[in-house]
Order: sequence, then structure tokens, then C-alpha cells
Amino acid sequence: MNHHDTQQEEPAEHRRFRAYLSALEQVTDADEADLVSEILADPDQAMAQSAVMRHLDRRAAELHPGSAYESWAVAMTTAAVNLPFLTRRLQEWSLFRAITHSQPWQADALLDSSDWLQLKAATASDTDAIEFLAEHGRTKRIRNTARTSIKQNSSP
Repeated sequence: MNHHDTQQEEPAEHRRFRAYLSALEQVTDADEADLVSEILADPDQAMAQSAVMRHLDRRAAELHPGSAYESWAVAMTTAAVNLPFLTRRLQEWSLFRAITHSQPWQADALLDSSDWLQLKAATASDTDAIEFLAEHGRTKRIRNTARTSIKQNSSP
């Protein structure tokens, strides 16, 4: 028996997932929202949203320091308008951007945010956010990460 014969063929959604990630890495800014909308029309919503989430995280990390972030976030929020998980992630990226740019942010918004954002903010440059999370972070890991950041920031 040939080893190749015993391997199962890769599921179609796995191939589409890889193809979507590849397309998203190469998409132009002008075509990005349309491609995201097209992917989100895939019948396998878990796979489609996962691919788009990876893309949103990658692009937001690239863009959040610059001025292009805000218009990009609006376009992506519009593309993902009926998908709460994706729109929440975009909102959290915007909150992270506010924290890291010393813009106004609300403690309640940070408190209500996901563990993902709280951990990310616990290592950010904003002392107020870090101190807040050292005291009020949702998990022990978040509180400890924030305390470690405080110690590292206060070391000479």
C-alpha cells in the first residue's frame, strides 16, 4: 500500500483558508474591504472569520501607529458590520491605539475588554493603563504581566 493512498485529502475549507490568507497578504488597500466582504460571504463562517481575524490583527498592528489606521478601521468595521467578534476586535484595536497614543480612553472600556486586549495593554507604554490593569486586570496573568511591566519601566 502506498503511503500517499492512506493520507486523507485536505478538506476544502483548509485550502480556502490558506488561499484567503494569501490573498489578504497581497491585497491592495483599495481592494481590501471588498476582499474581506467576499471572504466573509463564505458558507463556512468559522473558517472565514478566522482568516479575516488574522488579517485584521496583522494589518492593525502595522497601521495602528500611523494616521492611516482610522480610515482603515472604519472600512473594516463596515465590512464586518454584522459580525460581533470581528467588530469587537476592531474596537479593541482602536482602544489599544488610544492607550498607546496617550489619547483619552475609558477605564470601563478597558475593564470590559477581552483578555487579549488586557494582556496587550499590560505591556504597552501607557503607565495609567498598566497601573489600572495591575490592580483590576481580569486574570492573575494580566495583573502579573502589568506588575512586571511596572517594575521594568521603573528600573534604571
